Amino acid sequence: MFFYIETIISFLAMLVPLLLAVAFFTLYERLILAALQRRQGPNIVGFYGLFQPIADGLKLFVKESIVPKSSNGMLFIFAPIFTFGLAIAGWVVLPLGDGALLCDFRLSLLYVFMLSSLGVHTIIMAGWSSNSKYAFLGGLRSAAQMISYEISLGSVILAVLVVARTLNFSSIIDSQKTVWYALPLLPIFVLFFICALAETNRHPFDLPEAEAELVSGYNVEYSAMGFALFFLAEYSNIILISAVTTLLFLGGWAPFFDFMPFTLIPETVNFAIKTMFFITLFIVVRGTLPRYRYDQLMRLGWKVFLPFGLAFFLFYASLLLALNSGVELIN
Repeated sequence: MFFYIETIISFLAMLVPLLLAVAFFTLYERLILAALQRRQGPNIVGFYGLFQPIADGLKLFVKESIVPKSSNGMLFIFAPIFTFGLAIAGWVVLPLGDGALLCDFRLSLLYVFMLSSLGVHTIIMAGWSSNSKYAFLGGLRSAAQMISYEISLGSVILAVLVVARTLNFSSIIDSQKTVWYALPLLPIFVLFFICALAETNRHPFDLPEAEAELVSGYNVEYSAMGFALFFLAEYSNIILISAVTTLLFLGGWAPFFDFMPFTLIPETVNFAIKTMFFITLFIVVRGTLPRYRYDQLMRLGWKVFLPFGLAFFLFYASLLLALNSGVELIN
């Protein structure tokens, strides 16, 4: 009994800060975009607009949820719930500090990317159940994009796994005590971040939400809490992929420099600072780069990122094999 109560409390301790982080992430994004475009952002509700996310959330909460008469009601209602659930489930295996995680097992990295692949099904579910040609086309477009860049992302991750020799996040962080992987694996690091932009449907790869031709993509028929859950899931996935990038390439919670006063900074604060760096990059890219055409998007994924990812994987694997063979010969 006490075990279940402790588990529920631990889950809520993770869920509540995550929802607050997503809410204020939207404010942070709007303020940065306003600064990039030399205009004022949210500044009315609360001190410097700090309560704007709360006002937006309340507005969506009190609105009426409309279910189209011709839609498949059950799937239409549960699609955003499943999407949000998958976005939350990935956080249970992320170590925010030394031992600060809900569940630690050997295949935690594989678990996160398994949840990412399941997100394709919920998007197709939302587009198909709406019984709208615009939503259906947006769902197909989003599914094709996510599947294409998941393959490229997997080929990029292989190089990290060859170097780290583990699928566990905590072990990957321990293997970066000497040097962060962002330095020796710099090309892989850049490819991973670009693939993460496409995987989360962000600029310049936000083709599923092409307002000019598809109105709003797979979620065009959703309103009120259904739309809010899709919105929360999208921004939660951005924070999640930023955290995964921190764990794989920037040493996770490890301090920036191994001397005072950097070692006095709490581990979770180190982790949050690095994650905020990638979140800021997501926003800056949105404010500066134009959108790709769809044929350019697919060509980039299949003809550039996938071959380059496999080539770097073979290069690093061959290099490690040669180094290990040289060490054995010396011994």
